[in-house]
Amino acid sequence: MSRSPADRAGPVRAVWRDTPQGYGRVSRGFHWLMAALFAWQFAGALLYVGLGDTALTRFVGGSHFTLGFTLFALVLLRGAWGLANLTRRPPHAGRLGRAAVAGHAVIYALMIVVPGLALLRQYGSGKPFSPYGLPVMAARDGKIDWMVAPGDLLHHWLAFLLLAVLLGHIAMAVLHRVLWNDAVLTRMVRG
Repeated sequence: MSRSPADRAGPVRAVWRDTPQGYGRVSRGFHWLMAALFAWQFAGALLYVGLGDTALTRFVGGSHFTLGFTLFALVLLRGAWGLANLTRRPPHAGRLGRAAVAGHAVIYALMIVVPGLALLRQYGSGKPFSPYGLPVMAARDGKIDWMVAPGDLLHHWLAFLLLAVLLGHIAMAVLHRVLWNDAVLTRMVRG
């Protein structure tokens, strides 16, 4: 008995999409790629705060604008992918589940607001912005103060709030594994 193309594609599709048992390859790819990029971003910021303007901080931080733009694009794509898989994703049950949903909402909000403020500030500055050589913002005369002010005021502090929330996210994943012996981390590692 021959299986239809749809039946043969089922297991393959399940590998890429999320399931109630774990996250698919696309969700895991977004998660770990963004984790690596955020680690680089925060390493550069922390080095700059700790060491000031040095060759090392310029090397690590030299990609800050481009990677920030990349992270902004990735969070939008990841959010769209997450919404498309919402009914298939692993469930978050009980009070801890509600706390996890709230924590993830805060993470997503900050991952949008922090680079969003930087992009608004960049546009308001009138300076050109061409990540990867792609002209996203052309240079123009004049500065738009109301666009620059929120980024100057909040980008730095909200970024460090995001770092604190991400460290809390990591701590909770470890606690789930070590203290409560459940497979929360496994769902994002193996799917």
